[in-house]
Amino acid sequence: MSEIDLGVLRQWVGRERRVVDDLHPFPAQALGSALDHPSPLRAGDVLPPSWQWLYFLDTPSASITGPDGHPNPVELLPPAPLPRRMWAAGAMQIERPLHLGTPATRRSVIRSVDAKAGKSGPLIFVTLDHEISQGGALCLREEQNLVYRDVPSARAPLPPGEPPPTPAEWSRTVTPDPVLLFRYSALTYNSHRIHYDRPYAVEREFYPALVVHGPLLATLLLDLAKANLGGASIRSFQFRAVRPTFDTHPFTLHGNREGMGLKLWSADHQGHLCMSATATLA
Repeated sequence: MSEIDLGVLRQWVGRERRVVDDLHPFPAQALGSALDHPSPLRAGDVLPPSWQWLYFLDTPSASITGPDGHPNPVELLPPAPLPRRMWAAGAMQIERPLHLGTPATRRSVIRSVDAKAGKSGPLIFVTLDHEISQGGALCLREEQNLVYRDVPSARAPLPPGEPPPTPAEWSRTVTPDPVLLFRYSALTYNSHRIHYDRPYAVEREFYPALVVHGPLLATLLLDLAKANLGGASIRSFQFRAVRPTFDTHPFTLHGNREGMGLKLWSADHQGHLCMSATATLA
């Protein structure tokens, strides 16, 4: 591992990038099919919260893609010397809905770069702010929290299991499989091999199985909420990854409504909390 020069990495703070996307319906239609939604989304329909992650994608070439499937360097992001990058948490504030088939612009800015020592070694944290506008109006503010870690040299124990927060009002069981993980990887142009290459995930990064994407878990939690809200809309959403979820067992999604707020979480087959989230209603 290279030495971390935080002063150099912090030179990236304040850098920004703008990307325009036409929000073609196909990615949303494909994700809807992967999640067994009965009716395909079409041009003019509202894009569900978190589905913006299907758009504004980087498409790095094969020549800059590393053995783990991650590109290096990554446009906009600082050259962190720790190669294992994960999306650890995020938040969004919805000002107005995005509509499919209408061009939109995303402005991304690096807000902060920090480092600290974790139980498994050094960590680098990068926080990005995104603003998505459509028709000249701001539609979505988003915070994205990335964490960089070193490559493991041996299998390490998983984080200690936490119990779920409260009994659930709504629940759903999901049985993950490599097809779902591959489709989500393809739709988000996420080539990290831990999500679709089992020998690599187990033998090189020492996971017990394929890893279910954190953003996919967040999307499924919002999907659970939508199915139980009777037409109410989400105004804000925050999520945090607590423990990895793997494809070898079913996992469960849970939620409660508390006035104009929602408490959402996922749990693995042993009942351990894996993702924690909250939301507010418009």
